Amino acid sequence: MTEDSNALAPPLSAADIKAVIAQFLTGRLQPKLEKVAEDDSEQRAALLAAYAPKTWIADAARRVGQIQQVTHAIKYTHPDARGSSFYSAGNQHASESEVGTHTLGAALAGDVVGNAAALDVYKFLNLRVGEHSLLALAVGKHPMLAAALSDNAEEAHAWISAFATLAQAKGEAASHKLARQIYWPLDDGGYHLLAPLFPTSLVHALWKTVREDRFSDEAKAAREARKAGIAHPHGFREYPEMAIQSFGGTKPQNISQLNSERYGENYLLPSLPPNWQSPTIRPPFTVNSVFDRIFSNRPRVRELVRTLRDFLESVVDYNNLAIREKRAELTAYLCDEALLYAAELRDAVETGELAAGWTLDERCQLNRAEQLWLDPLRGEDDPDFASEYQRDEWPDEICRRFGNWLNARQTTDKLPMSAVEADHWRSVLEKEMRLLRRELADHE
Repeated sequence: MTEDSNALAPPLSAADIKAVIAQFLTGRLQPKLEKVAEDDSEQRAALLAAYAPKTWIADAARRVGQIQQVTHAIKYTHPDARGSSFYSAGNQHASESEVGTHTLGAALAGDVVGNAAALDVYKFLNLRVGEHSLLALAVGKHPMLAAALSDNAEEAHAWISAFATLAQAKGEAASHKLARQIYWPLDDGGYHLLAPLFPTSLVHALWKTVREDRFSDEAKAAREARKAGIAHPHGFREYPEMAIQSFGGTKPQNISQLNSERYGENYLLPSLPPNWQSPTIRPPFTVNSVFDRIFSNRPRVRELVRTLRDFLESVVDYNNLAIREKRAELTAYLCDEALLYAAELRDAVETGELAAGWTLDERCQLNRAEQLWLDPLRGEDDPDFASEYQRDEWPDEICRRFGNWLNARQTTDKLPMSAVEADHWRSVLEKEMRLLRRELADHE
């Protein structure tokens, strides 16, 4: 938001801007055209008209009021909170020893809240021409942007003015009954009402740093070097006892754009000295599947299974959007627990607590798909295992077993599960299973 659009080098032309806009619109139009039959001339003509630059830009200028660029957002406190969110570069008078949004400087990434259906407008304004975004050019009222948008100067300036409001607060500052509110006492007996907002831009910078430290190729190579006892030019960072806070459930984009990019995750680092040691993780020996006993007995899993079963029993005679969304949310949490369990085993191998290839132990009776899922580093010394892993057929089997396991856990006298209900339940789980399969692929 602080880009100086009056000091552009090299100078921009309207043609440069038009070319970037045309490429953007073509990229959005083409996938839609590919879904329309060649002989459906009416629908194809409607799409071409809707994505004509002047038509689309006019519509975007109208819809930009549905979203807002922010650094501090209210919906992280509660998804139904309707108060104000704000864009602020932070307290520039804070000391160097204090960490806040002000410490990000040029690395500050604005978030976007509002109607998720209007996020394409933000992507449009985030397009870069040279060193600057269209939003920066709109805020600076750059004449070449006006020339690129429309031959009608009055129309172009109206659109630019609309786009430039993206980072402006909508309406008067207001809190909400679902927001955090703190009554701060004053010396005269009165109070200030403080409404802390979630620093989404600062959180995003932390999230990217931690994720890079945990999953980058450089960090993985450094850990491997340490395990092998050889020198490596780079070190690596560990974050023990870190927790992950989730926002938005299965719809993180409803909270904000950056929350969607973070997969709804917020890393929480421990703020107290450690006073306990995690128990040594034990490999799942003597079982055919981890889902039958080991995974089922995890406290969080038991709690979620019980909550889901109680919820389904309470709404057995009903079916509406709210019920389906709650069911999907609880199921997604169980998927997360499955991924967490697998990550714990893989982390134990990386830290040397378990040896890679522990599934070769004669006590291991796991089915092949779960061996591939939970012991991927075995492939480094087992070519056949590595080849089978790379064929990428095992995630489907994991998802099927997960679905059957969860279906069995929901069977009660009030909620009997015959083969028909089991098939229906698996169809309900289809979306979550696809998400789980994608997460399995992304985390390997």
